[in-house]
Amino acid sequence: MAFRLYDLPETEPSRLVGFAGNRIDRLSEKRPDDSAFTALELPETRVMLLGGNRLLLDCSDTKAPRALFRLNEATAFSPDLHEPVLLGRQDGASIVALMAPLDPETLEAPFAAQDYRSIYMEGLVPADLLGVLAQAAALTAWHNNHRFCSRCGTKTDMRAGGAKRQCPNCGAEHFPRTDPVAIMLPVRGDQCILARSPHFVAGSYSCLAGFIEHGETIEAAVRRESFEEMGLAIGRVAYHASQPWPFPYSLMIGCHAEVLSDDFTIDRSELEDGRWFGKAEVRAMLAGRHENGLRVPPSGAIATHLIKAWAEA
Repeated sequence: MAFRLYDLPETEPSRLVGFAGNRIDRLSEKRPDDSAFTALELPETRVMLLGGNRLLLDCSDTKAPRALFRLNEATAFSPDLHEPVLLGRQDGASIVALMAPLDPETLEAPFAAQDYRSIYMEGLVPADLLGVLAQAAALTAWHNNHRFCSRCGTKTDMRAGGAKRQCPNCGAEHFPRTDPVAIMLPVRGDQCILARSPHFVAGSYSCLAGFIEHGETIEAAVRRESFEEMGLAIGRVAYHASQPWPFPYSLMIGCHAEVLSDDFTIDRSELEDGRWFGKAEVRAMLAGRHENGLRVPPSGAIATHLIKAWAEA
């Protein structure tokens, strides 16, 4: 059979990872500077409140916490109404992100300020809303971190409904950034390399990963990071899936990497441990039945999708 460009699984692997369910219309070409303010004036608009890497939830229904609010509800939490971020439109209504001083210690029930990672790991909001959270968290973090012009140091103004910032002094435009990260599962036959960092949960093993550097391809980053962290010589590299990762604004680019030798040398300044795992052991880890309690990351993590795709092949 002749090769066709789109001979891929019907369901893209990237659709199955956490934070990837965003179906919002971002209105990228329809953003006048006042678009976020205009959206806030509409009664159907809904608001997300974020602050300190936390999202405001109404937990009146503990099985389905609410993350979207009307503006008159949101004002009770003292949001910054001077810099609203228009995320886009979904189901006929605009969604706007507002930054607010969310203190989990002072909020009264049924409201809670839940950290992004817990929301993702515990499945506290639906998949499509988790994707919107990834967008909102990354954008608000970028605005918080880039309030001053990198060219002249002047305080910048939000423009295009939060899609950029502009310097009133020198006119420089600054656009939200995404930091690309290569995450890879090194494999050799029926074995793969898994490793753990000192900050991992006890017994947890995962893939190797690192930021892609300037002037570097994804494949080159996979080979460099694999060598730097574990001294692995890598041959072929195959892309598998990607995952938005709002900590603070990364894109995880997942690959399988062909290891050319059984030898490895762990960089102990980066990793606490790393070794070869056979498919049977990895399958036990995926199923939560490893005899020593070893585990892989949560099911929504792209690392686990890389591991599972290889283990089930």
